[in-house]
Amino acid sequence: MGTNYYHVPDPCPTCGHGGEMHIGKSSGGWCFLLHVYPEYGINDLGDWEAIWNVGQIRNEYGETISPEDMKKTITERTWTGPPMSRSEMASNYAIDGPNGLLRHRLVHGVVKHGEGTWDCSVNDFS
Repeated sequence: MGTNYYHVPDPCPTCGHGGEMHIGKSSGGWCFLLHVYPEYGINDLGDWEAIWNVGQIRNEYGETISPEDMKKTITERTWTGPPMSRSEMASNYAIDGPNGLLRHRLVHGVVKHGEGTWDCSVNDFS
């Protein structure tokens, strides 16, 4: 079980259109899976932070999240629960990560590990 987060930009002043972008997913015991969009110049957390001051951040339940709280959700992660077994790790494409967390292996669209408690993926996921 996890929670998805989205950036909802302010609507275009000319046409009124807007559209949300998936920021990523927080799942217990895992590094945050940050959705990156190289085609839009969003390649890591710093690129996301640069756009969070315009529009809103919302979770999948419609709750508004401040940029500061979004950053904490991504960067201040720990896990003290039971560890995953090595066989479960292998079947979930997991490796050991920081702060007791699991990291996503660099397969299936996961393109890099962040400098902290996040991994970057180019795939659509939920």
